Amino acid sequence: MELDLTPKLAKKVYGGDGGAYYAWCPNELPMLREGNIGAAKLALEKNGFALPRYSDSAKVAYVLQGSGVAGVVLPEKEEKVIPIKKGDAIALPFGVVTWWYNKEDTELAILFLGDTSKAHKSGSFTDFFLTGSSGIFTGFSTEFVGRAWDLEESVIKTLVGSQSGHGIVKLDPSLKMPEPKKEHYSGLALNCEEAPLDVDIKNGGKVVVLNTKNLPLVGEVGLGADLVRLNGNAMCSPGFSCDSALQVTYIVRGGGRVQVVGVDGKRVLETTVKAGNLFIVPRFFVVSKIADPDGMDWFSIITTPNPIFTHLAGRTSVWKALSPEVLQAAFNVPKEVEEKFSSKRKAEEIFFPPPN
Repeated sequence: MELDLTPKLAKKVYGGDGGAYYAWCPNELPMLREGNIGAAKLALEKNGFALPRYSDSAKVAYVLQGSGVAGVVLPEKEEKVIPIKKGDAIALPFGVVTWWYNKEDTELAILFLGDTSKAHKSGSFTDFFLTGSSGIFTGFSTEFVGRAWDLEESVIKTLVGSQSGHGIVKLDPSLKMPEPKKEHYSGLALNCEEAPLDVDIKNGGKVVVLNTKNLPLVGEVGLGADLVRLNGNAMCSPGFSCDSALQVTYIVRGGGRVQVVGVDGKRVLETTVKAGNLFIVPRFFVVSKIADPDGMDWFSIITTPNPIFTHLAGRTSVWKALSPEVLQAAFNVPKEVEEKFSSKRKAEEIFFPPPN
C-alpha cells in the first residue's frame, strides 16, 4: 500500500484562555510514524503561559509569529531565559525542561519538529508536565512527595493542587516573569531571518541552513533545518537528500505547487500547498516546488544535523558532472540534442526565476 503524502493541517489537542496546543496526527499523516517524526504547534495569547515540561523527543522549535520569552533548563540544571521572536530557531535536546510565555498583544506561535525514534508513540510527542492538573507529582502519594521535598502535608497539597490548568494557563498581568537575558540566547537559538544567507539567487530565492556550524546544539538534537524563501513564480530545483535523510516541510507563508517522484519514476504526490500545511518527503524521493505569484516560505527539518542534497537541475546538478558521451547514451538522443540540454542552466543554482 502506498503511503499517503498529502499535506495536512494540525488539529487542536488542548487549550483555553491562555492559548492552545496543536499536533499533526500519524493516523492522518502516516509518514510521521513511518519516519519517526513528531510535529506540533503552540499558540499563546497575551499573558499565555505554557507550563514547565519535558518531552520524550529531541526537537527544533521555530517561532512562526509574535515575540515572547522562553525558559530552557538544560540537563546541567542551568535555566536560560531568552527573548524569542519571529524567525528564531531553538535547539531542544533530550532532557531539557521548557516553558514559554507571551506578554504581547500579538499571538505567539511556535512550531515544534522532532525525532520520535525514542518516544512512547512513534510519530507523536509526549510531554511530561511538572505542574498542573496532569503534573508528574499529582500521581505520587503525599508521603513520597513530602519526603522528596521535605515539606509538611498541608504545604504539599497547596503546591500540588493549586494549579488546576492543563498545559497552558493565562497569568495575571501583574505577575512578574523572569526577564530574558540576551547573553543566554547565543548557542541556544539562531534567528533564521537575520542569519547570513547560504543561498541568495536574484529573483529566485534565499536559504538559511541551520547546522552544527551556526548552532552546534543541533548536533545533540540530531536534526538539521533550513528556512527557504522562494520568490513569486520561481521554481526550486528537483532534488533529494543523498544521505538517507527525511525532509519534513512546514509552509510558513504563501503557497504553491509541489510534485514528488519516487520509486520507478512514479509521481507519488502532485498538490498545492498553503501556509499551515505540513508534508514529508521520504528518503531518496525527488521533490520540486513552484511558488504562487506571492512567493512561498517554508521551514524544514532534515533528519541529520548536516544534510547533503543532490539537485537534478541547475549549475550544480549531477547532469553537469556527467560527460557528453554518457548523457547522449543515457538519453538515447543525437549529439545536438545533448548539446542543447547541456548548454542550459549553466548559471542558476537550486532556484530558477520565473520565465520571461
